[in-house]
Amino acid sequence: MADATTPKWLNPSEMKAWRRYIIASRRLLEALDSDLAPHDVSMADYEILAQLSDAPDRRMRMSELADVAMLSRSRLSHRMKVMEKEGWVKREACPVDKRGYFAVMTPKGWRAIVAAAPDHVASVRSRFVDHLTKADQAVLAEIFDRVGNELRKSDLD
Repeated sequence: MADATTPKWLNPSEMKAWRRYIIASRRLLEALDSDLAPHDVSMADYEILAQLSDAPDRRMRMSELADVAMLSRSRLSHRMKVMEKEGWVKREACPVDKRGYFAVMTPKGWRAIVAAAPDHVASVRSRFVDHLTKADQAVLAEIFDRVGNELRKSDLD
């Protein structure tokens, strides 16, 4: 009889699905990152710029940006330093909360994402979306919504 500490090992079908996901997702992110290289923008930078470009006044509280960009606050702080040097973003103190800061996209940051976005979307389309049927898209969206919801629940525990 197995005790509570014995792992529930993956069966061959589960292992195949897991390994294929890991390998494909890593290759996809590497390719998308490589495709952004001519714009001198990394995937992490692009995601931050994309979030800011959609935010009201192109600004977000740093804590909120870290959450939506799926970065730790220290990792976001590091990325912000790099992006500030590029002139894409700036930090502004929050007038209400003296400890809080806003990340604000600069005009140069706006130009960077506007320049990179068409190539990025083309890359996402050619490397991912074009290989999926409408049914595949629906299934993947449902799967990752379910997995994401479970992960968010465990983050709250």
